[in-house]
Amino acid sequence: MIQIGERDLSCGDFVEILFRESPIALDEQAMANVEENFRFLKGFSSNKLIYGINTGFGPMAQYKVSEENLLQLQYNLIRSHSSGGGDLLDPVLVKALMLARLNSMIRAYSGVHQETIILLRELINKNITPCIYAHGGVGASGDLVQLAHLALVMIGDGEVIYKGELRPTADVFHELGIKPLSIHIREGLALINGTSAMTGIGMVNIIQAGKLLEWSVMLSAMINEIVEAFDDHYSYELNIVKKHRGQNKIAAMLRDVLKDSKMIRDRSQHLYNPENLNQEKFEDKVQEYYSLRCVSQVLGPIYDTINQAEKVVVDELNSVNDNPVIDHHNHNIFHGGNFHGDYVSLEMDKLKIAITKLSMLSERQLNYLMNEKLNQKFPPFVNLGVLGFNFGMQGMQFTATSTVAENQTLSFPMYVHSIPNNNDNQDIVSMGCNAAIMTKKVIDNSFEVLTIQMMAVVQAIDHLGCESKLSPKTQSLYQEVRNLFPVFVEDLPKYKDLQLLRDHFKNADPLVSGNKTGVFSTNGVLNGTPSDR
Repeated sequence: MIQIGERDLSCGDFVEILFRESPIALDEQAMANVEENFRFLKGFSSNKLIYGINTGFGPMAQYKVSEENLLQLQYNLIRSHSSGGGDLLDPVLVKALMLARLNSMIRAYSGVHQETIILLRELINKNITPCIYAHGGVGASGDLVQLAHLALVMIGDGEVIYKGELRPTADVFHELGIKPLSIHIREGLALINGTSAMTGIGMVNIIQAGKLLEWSVMLSAMINEIVEAFDDHYSYELNIVKKHRGQNKIAAMLRDVLKDSKMIRDRSQHLYNPENLNQEKFEDKVQEYYSLRCVSQVLGPIYDTINQAEKVVVDELNSVNDNPVIDHHNHNIFHGGNFHGDYVSLEMDKLKIAITKLSMLSERQLNYLMNEKLNQKFPPFVNLGVLGFNFGMQGMQFTATSTVAENQTLSFPMYVHSIPNNNDNQDIVSMGCNAAIMTKKVIDNSFEVLTIQMMAVVQAIDHLGCESKLSPKTQSLYQEVRNLFPVFVEDLPKYKDLQLLRDHFKNADPLVSGNKTGVFSTNGVLNGTPSDR
């Protein structure tokens, strides 16, 4: 049971709630503050002009709404903005969105009735997924359209997915004895006027990006191992003279994975041997290709980018992103723009660029394995059958290359793609929800690319017959993969193997850190890696 309201939430909390299905409870003191905040708004709003309570919305704020229509105004707002299009968001993203909205509103600056918070908790704990669409939000007055679809379900309208079935909300609420939300003062505006869609999706993206980085480190270690690379490129001594935290963390992770490997070589025992000086052309490659040798320099910035994204998005998660802000402590109401999603939008754009680069590294390492002229060690396409008659991983490489190309196109930033709308009231917008959804697509694509690389690596290990020489961690991963994907010689369709392995590794516990929470530490995604030395 995870308490909401008494402290800031972390990535670790999100993992527990979203992926381990830990139930949530509402902190009593936080709920008392919500009640006090609601009562303050109720008294303060009498005989005052307050945006969204007795005025229209957006550019319609210049129009006063009569007393008898105030509650209907909130219902009108919810229903009119339930206008999303495109695909339905995945249930895990919707759950993350609801958790982010709950966590903002329980901070008691939104003027909502306790009933709103309690209903959100009920939807989360009972895994009731409101039907929310990908298209609609521009991320300026928050994620208006996505959150309107959440609010639509909360008032008992729309549709939900429950136990895998799409059903009318009213039927599910009746079946479970759930009372729809009643509007008291401004619950409609409070529910839809925030950054919770982009923030919730962003949190899931950060968790999954951390997993991708771990798998990329593992695969980079394995490919260096099976080509019998030298160990100095990930040594402490080489990397420590570069001051970047990420580079040194990645190098430390590589050292941890590859310790006790019987395949990695010490340069001093080979190229530094005086006998090599008599050769005109060296058989041993003096330095590996960049995709093998520069792993810490390529993945280091990605590590730092994920860390920065986590910091910013967790700050947003634990912030008040409503307008106006109902401040019962200072006995006032403040109008402004805390709903603007620029912080999340920029971090999602940076994250998707970083993950695209990660997928590019994977594709280059895969290409190295596929091309016998480059590796001078494996048959073309790590084909374990008859060359010319069988095809090995040739077909799978096309899929990886195509998917990386899609990532590269998706990496154009949304942050600089503002389009004024709403009668130019929203004249500069963040496109934050678009940025988060596109980042998710890049992350999903990258799991696919790394899975194909993993399939090729284990085929290469079987070609060499070197399983017993692998480090304990890479040997464990090899065995884990082979339990799901047996060695193949004959040509058979591989698309189902790809789907099975991809889904497995999206949900598997990491092997680099050995952490079983799905993230690197309980305080953050990437802070629990091995010591620098």
